[in-house]
Amino acid sequence: MKGLKKIALATAVAAAPFAAQAELTALNDSMMGNVTGQAGVTIELETQVSIGQFRYTDTDSGATGEIGGGSFTVNDIELGGAGLITGANPIFDIDGDGTPDIAATELLDDLAINIDLASDGDAVISVKTISGLPIDWGFTASSMNLEGTAGESTTLISGMKAWGMVAKLDIRVDTEDAATTLGGTGDGSLNIDTAFTVNNMEFDVPFLAVGVRGLSVTGAGDNFDYNGDGVLETPEVELGLDPTDPAQAKALKVATSFANVNMDVYKGNGLGASAKTDVLRVDVNDVIMDVNVAGVLVGGTSVGSFTMDNLHIQNTKLAIYGH
Repeated sequence: MKGLKKIALATAVAAAPFAAQAELTALNDSMMGNVTGQAGVTIELETQVSIGQFRYTDTDSGATGEIGGGSFTVNDIELGGAGLITGANPIFDIDGDGTPDIAATELLDDLAINIDLASDGDAVISVKTISGLPIDWGFTASSMNLEGTAGESTTLISGMKAWGMVAKLDIRVDTEDAATTLGGTGDGSLNIDTAFTVNNMEFDVPFLAVGVRGLSVTGAGDNFDYNGDGVLETPEVELGLDPTDPAQAKALKVATSFANVNMDVYKGNGLGASAKTDVLRVDVNDVIMDVNVAGVLVGGTSVGSFTMDNLHIQNTKLAIYGH
């Protein structure tokens, strides 16, 4: 499969600098058996990323020769731990004992990436933590701009700051079955199943004189019909989890406290009467979350707050292609 070949290539490229500095030793049969007999690969990671500018330029001139050439830029990007925003303050009480459990730093750390290959060739990638706690993250960007070829510029967003947590990120590269079931080309598909929060986000939209403060994205909590039977029960009954079992209690916490998203990405056809083929398809199977905004500013003055309780998105399909 092409996707798996790309993974193998990326792994080889990443390993090249280390191999160049190491002494090469031939492997005998016994040593090869030890290598191929492993259950999978785990990569432990801590990092902090800075990008001066990300730029996307539309190079398509369009049918009339008047469209294309403009750029979208994101400036002064910082990606790391929640400490980028919160400082070194502990965050999030995962076990409910009243004491925050995560010591936030500026590093995106405590990550363990498990990679396994199933018997049917599927790549199963699971991003977890070494400690078992959620992964804290932080993100900042000074501005997001639209730019024209003659020097025109509009600042869409400025002063973006956000932090939150990731409790689950499971990725499965399916060799064929999922894409075929979904109506794809059978070349494979990518399933993403994640649980995350945005604990706090703020930004300004200068060209509209609008600002957003205290935006959060969390789980739906206790008042959501998770099993879809039309009867609102306690989350443990809805989800069939035993809160007295530590592992199931943690799963219950993830399901109710974190926004949950499940989607499939694959090559397929356009939607409805579209004649497009071999497009990028994104099928959103489930999104469950609460969205809260503590303050909306218009002209520098707060005009109030708003919430979206029990936001549920499903049966949503996108077909993406160039023009």
